Amino acid sequence: MGSPFAVKHASRSSRIGSIGFAIAFVALVAAPGFAGRDDLRLLSEIFSYIVLASLWNLLAGYAGLVSVGQQAYVGLGGYVLFAATIVAGIHPLIAVPLAGIAGALLALPVAGLMFRLRGHYFAIGTWVVAEVFRLLASQLSALGGGSGISLPAGMVIAMATTRQWREFLIYWLSLALLAAVLGGIVLLLRSRYGLALTAIRDNEIAARSNGVDVWRVKLAIYVAAALGTAMMGALIFLQKLRISPDTAFSVNDWTAFVIFITVIGGIGRVEGPIIGTLVFFILRRTLADLGSLYLLMLGAVAIAVMLFAPKGIWGFVAERFGWHLLPLERRLRFAADARTK
Repeated sequence: MGSPFAVKHASRSSRIGSIGFAIAFVALVAAPGFAGRDDLRLLSEIFSYIVLASLWNLLAGYAGLVSVGQQAYVGLGGYVLFAATIVAGIHPLIAVPLAGIAGALLALPVAGLMFRLRGHYFAIGTWVVAEVFRLLASQLSALGGGSGISLPAGMVIAMATTRQWREFLIYWLSLALLAAVLGGIVLLLRSRYGLALTAIRDNEIAARSNGVDVWRVKLAIYVAAALGTAMMGALIFLQKLRISPDTAFSVNDWTAFVIFITVIGGIGRVEGPIIGTLVFFILRRTLADLGSLYLLMLGAVAIAVMLFAPKGIWGFVAERFGWHLLPLERRLRFAADARTK
């Protein structure tokens, strides 16, 4: 005898959204064939912010780990890539996953220390760790110390013989990492571990009382976020071809903007960082000429969104219209309901 009910993930809007994502992915893969170099660099930057915001959303929006020090792993990834290529002579493309592994390994002792803190103490602690990383990087004379260093010409040529193909390669790698991160998050949230993570997001005490190993789940998410963030950091500075402590560990570029993106897009929703990144780049294009007022305008937008749409732009849309771009919702469908349709 079959089960009287089944769990359904997909809805009409999520099916349309999934098709839209597939079409967009195919178009983006083919973009080097018709887009200019500046357009590809802009798209690569958009991909990087979606990745960073999605991983921060996984940390803060689901695991409740509000970190203001994720720039530590962006900078770490960049410095591991430069150290691996300059000091060890490793090919830059091989150094990218090595940067992710280094970020994950270093995240283990950092998590052991940071998880002793709660709430705003945890947030401040992560920022302190990032500052320690920055100060340590400024002492690495082999990598330029405080002034930074550029990637040697030989390593640049090793990636591709022409600048155009190097740009194409970094663009495709950024797109591949974006697809891997978003795909991994969707698969995670559809699994039983995703149920545990959602339970932690909704009520950590209730999740613990129902048998969820909260500490272990948070550790796994923190390490996974560090791995993805470090890999993205390596790709960011592989495209820049130069690194310095101030740019690698910039709290504005790699954390403040990421938090802004996630909050206005919709924290605790996979679609939120995507929507937030698009809004952020539109605002940057239209407001960048205002100089210092640009940051004030971003702050005003963030305040307006938090006042009138506390769950973010996509959170407001999802609650108002019931739209979901990805098949993540769980709905029970009983056999009697299926027979009547």
